[in-house]
Amino acid sequence: MFLQTERLGLRRFTTADAQAFAAYRSEPEVARYQSWDAPVSLADALELVEDFGQGDPAVPGWFQYAIDLDGVLIGDLGLNLHDNLMQAELGFTLSPAYQGNGYATEAVRGLLDHLFIERDLHRVSAECDARNTASARLLERVGFRQEGLRLSNSWFKGEWTDDLLFGLLRNDYLS
Repeated sequence: MFLQTERLGLRRFTTADAQAFAAYRSEPEVARYQSWDAPVSLADALELVEDFGQGDPAVPGWFQYAIDLDGVLIGDLGLNLHDNLMQAELGFTLSPAYQGNGYATEAVRGLLDHLFIERDLHRVSAECDARNTASARLLERVGFRQEGLRLSNSWFKGEWTDDLLFGLLRNDYLS
């Protein structure tokens, strides 16, 4: 399984990715709005990438795509495929060393192309902490529409946070 964009590959994780994975997921600014806490040990990273590598992107549940730039892991895309196989939820993480170069946008667009064109999904959704303006801007840049704001909705890392809800329909993406 391999998806190719202009500069990136979206592929399965391998054990060789563990060190780079642990490094970027250990960055406090990367972990701030994510479900894990920094640092991520190499042992934990190895266990996670092995687990990710065994996943199946065609079955319901979460699948993690490795974002590859010239053989280097620079981030990951999480996709939670719904039981009906027609909709999914998207998440993304990019190493700070590679931010600001359009890589996250390119990776998300590449996955959306695959989901909407090749797999014929109806809808992809995403949500983010309202303070995570970079993620919100990326979602809007690739065509997502903000569909909601849940005020003080999530108790997250010791505080109440607001959640932004985004959605993208196949017909809107392809038009």
